[in-house]
Amino acid sequence: MRRSDKEITDQNLMDEIIKKAQVCRLAVSYKDMPYIIPINFGYLDKVLYFHSANDGLKLSILRENPQACFEVEIDTQIVPSEKGCEWTMRYQSVIGFGEVEFIDDIISKRESMKIIMEHYANDKPFPSDTMLEGITLYKLKVNTMTGKQSGF
Repeated sequence: MRRSDKEITDQNLMDEIIKKAQVCRLAVSYKDMPYIIPINFGYLDKVLYFHSANDGLKLSILRENPQACFEVEIDTQIVPSEKGCEWTMRYQSVIGFGEVEFIDDIISKRESMKIIMEHYANDKPFPSDTMLEGITLYKLKVNTMTGKQSGF
């Protein structure tokens, strides 16, 4: 990282940033073109969990090339200055890389959906097995991640 003064090296802090984030951006490669998807997620032990419909472009891409990158950020705030070119941003972010694996068995689907639901709405009714069979669940096992912050 070019700006070591902004680097976050504490894994616990990176985990907290991921857990506080509301949206994860998942970046994949499609025929030598980047494709990025803002997506809901859950996180536990360096694994991100996602769900979607059973078909679509992102799933086609991930089945062909499971390598992916993710990004999350929290506490973003513009910090203005007298000169427009001196404005800056306050934030904390995490970027990481890994490989996507699809989750097929119903027990693992239940566990994965529980992690996603705990991230957003732990008090809502849990989907039935029939509903879980009608969606695709997948996870990104994080191989590497880096954190960055400004204004903290």
